[in-house]
Amino acid sequence: MVLFGATGDLAKRKLLPGLYHLFVAGLLPEEFRVIGSSPQEFALSDADFRTRAEQACQEFGNCKPDESWDSFASRLSFGAASPDDPAPLVTAVTEAEKAIAGASSNGRRRNGSHAVGRLFHLAVPPAAFGSVVTMLGSSGLANEHSRVIIEKPFGTDLESSRKLNDTVHAVFDESQVFRIDHFLGKESVDNVLAFRFANGLFEPIWNRQHIRYVQIDVPETLTVEQRAGFYNATGAYRDMVVTHLFQVLGFVAMEPPTSLAAKPLRDEKSKVYDALRPIDVRHVVRGQYEGYRSIDGVPKDSDTETMIAVRAEIENWRWHGVPFFLRSGKALASSRQVITLGFHTPPVRMFRTHRVDAPTGKVNEIVIDFADPGSIAIEFMAKMPGPEMTLGTGKMTFRYEDSFAASNALEGYERLILLAMLGDQSLFTRADGIDRVWEISQPLLDSPPPVEPYAVGSWGPASVERLIAPYKWYLR
Repeated sequence: MVLFGATGDLAKRKLLPGLYHLFVAGLLPEEFRVIGSSPQEFALSDADFRTRAEQACQEFGNCKPDESWDSFASRLSFGAASPDDPAPLVTAVTEAEKAIAGASSNGRRRNGSHAVGRLFHLAVPPAAFGSVVTMLGSSGLANEHSRVIIEKPFGTDLESSRKLNDTVHAVFDESQVFRIDHFLGKESVDNVLAFRFANGLFEPIWNRQHIRYVQIDVPETLTVEQRAGFYNATGAYRDMVVTHLFQVLGFVAMEPPTSLAAKPLRDEKSKVYDALRPIDVRHVVRGQYEGYRSIDGVPKDSDTETMIAVRAEIENWRWHGVPFFLRSGKALASSRQVITLGFHTPPVRMFRTHRVDAPTGKVNEIVIDFADPGSIAIEFMAKMPGPEMTLGTGKMTFRYEDSFAASNALEGYERLILLAMLGDQSLFTRADGIDRVWEISQPLLDSPPPVEPYAVGSWGPASVERLIAPYKWYLR
């Protein structure tokens, strides 16, 4: 595995600790090598890279370095690379493959030749995706046994997405490309499929006849001081909605696939995207938290949104007339990751709702919290104790941490890296799906409504409540 951007924040917080966890869990091949890479000015020696990796695992890993560390560290090396000088990396890859071949032939069978798979992970700024991929092709590092993991965001609009796809496909076949979205590696997101398709109690009601709205809500309390340059050029819509929330929407809204293999699963997600109507800018709220323009690196007249709420519509038989409300942003009141499905009320109201619940506008809801470790709650009306037939809100909740061994869980990145090693694309995004999401986003990108200010720690500008009316946000 060649890890581009090995000296960066993503490698430190997620990738290196994740690889070590996979190693300790026995989920990596018996023989593997991890090569860190960066431009020459950030190059490290092998020893320095191993020290840096140990510090990352100690600080951020769920699995801390122990007696197995030396064995893992011995498989780490470093090879600098730039578009005009990939030689150090080529040398490092050659030496790593010789080491794997030598170890594989000592005391174990090998019938005939065995090609070593190469997995390239592009944990680099999006502007560098094209140049790194082109370098992999021109240097000969990319071959028929190679795979490439590309981080988000994949393009900034339809034109740039198609251009990047052309660049990638000039070197890699689509079957070798793994566009990663760590949200789709979450156990709790995958559980959406299990909840729907493994339970006859829920799939028959998962449609417009029973569901009246869907919310996918991912607020964050974090501000953007540490990444103001990137964020101001990207904004909340490109950073979160295109890359994460629409992917979750695909899982929530898809038809039952014939199997959970990559092609049928991604085919059904693609059908959802094909049925999405272009975003109507009248149903979009863009917010910017107060003080954002005072951050170093942010223009004083910046129109970048730090929060966005969007109403999306799926024009097919299952979801016609059901609004999907997507919201995400920075400096909001809470950090949560929640899917909420609101159900129609019975046609005849014969019960009296308890006065405490009446003002909240609550209805029957299924609430899926997909922040690790995750939970699923069903909110319903039940009789309050007492002589009268008066109703109050009840809740039944399933929690991952209460029901299964948490030690068996893999984080999103860990699981997706493992699937990429296995060649399983089922939880990775496909070129046509990415292009279609950018296509339906074009009206918003062309004519975005002006940003509205909101207070740090709030739920966004007041118009967010008007957007969802007559319904209410589950998180409010």
